[in-house]
Amino acid sequence: MFLRRRLLSTAAAAASARGPPPIRVSLTESAGRGVFATRPVSSGELLHSAQPLVSHPSHSLLHEVCYNCLRRKPGEGRASSGGYYFCSDTCSDHAKGFHDIDKDVDWSLFDYHCSSRGLKYPYMAKRLACMVISGSANADCLNILQPARLHQGTLIEMKEEFELLESTLRKAGFQEEATAFLTIDWYINVLARIRINAFRIELVASSYEDLLSSAAASVSCDSSVGNAVYMLPSFYNHDCDPNAHIVWLDSADAKLKALRDIEEGEELRICYIDTSLDADARQKILADGFGFKCHCLRCLSGD
Repeated sequence: MFLRRRLLSTAAAAASARGPPPIRVSLTESAGRGVFATRPVSSGELLHSAQPLVSHPSHSLLHEVCYNCLRRKPGEGRASSGGYYFCSDTCSDHAKGFHDIDKDVDWSLFDYHCSSRGLKYPYMAKRLACMVISGSANADCLNILQPARLHQGTLIEMKEEFELLESTLRKAGFQEEATAFLTIDWYINVLARIRINAFRIELVASSYEDLLSSAAASVSCDSSVGNAVYMLPSFYNHDCDPNAHIVWLDSADAKLKALRDIEEGEELRICYIDTSLDADARQKILADGFGFKCHCLRCLSGD
């Protein structure tokens, strides 16, 4: 009895010591919102975890990863009536809302349009639309995120995508009140936020077999299992010499970890791109893809 009480006391103390994530979101001097440490953080420490607001598998891996959490299929999986794989009853239940809408719609024209043009973000907008119709998400759930700047050519492409999405759902017979949110303005607003905040999900291999599978997928350009948008991870600003990074172990659940010791009050930053690129290449990618010029110490030194 004494040992049991002691174990419970130890567990409670450990939970108390962990407490809330050691971070806060606040305004920076030059980069809008940012994430800051509320106490000293040790190198390798898990800062926090995050689940996606919306995600979608890579089109080429639709039947090879979980349709909900993007976990790779180990062998025999749980196929739904629509042919998609779910890694567990939990994922199947979690996806029930959007999947009940999704599976009864003929997406062939929409899928052909996106796959033939190598588009990935419209699939995420499609899933979000299904989530909103099912009542499992609010139409404005991404509004808190920063939108990308869109060029006229991009807006024209988005209009074509929207018309396909709208007509596909209309042909499926959904009542008008269920799709009242689905306007061109809603679609552009959603895509503008997905385009700049979506993370490319590349899972960390957890076994030798997974390592071989990941290597083979990388060679065939399928190393990404999908894309996802998160709330808190989207508030992290960029640095070419980051003090934190985001990793995915076996699913789309993101883990933010410290890369070095971090002082209380220090801003936590991740790198949005390949850190091995030279300064000119990094600046071009960041300007074209994210709309800003990097002024981190590494870029200022020309490294």
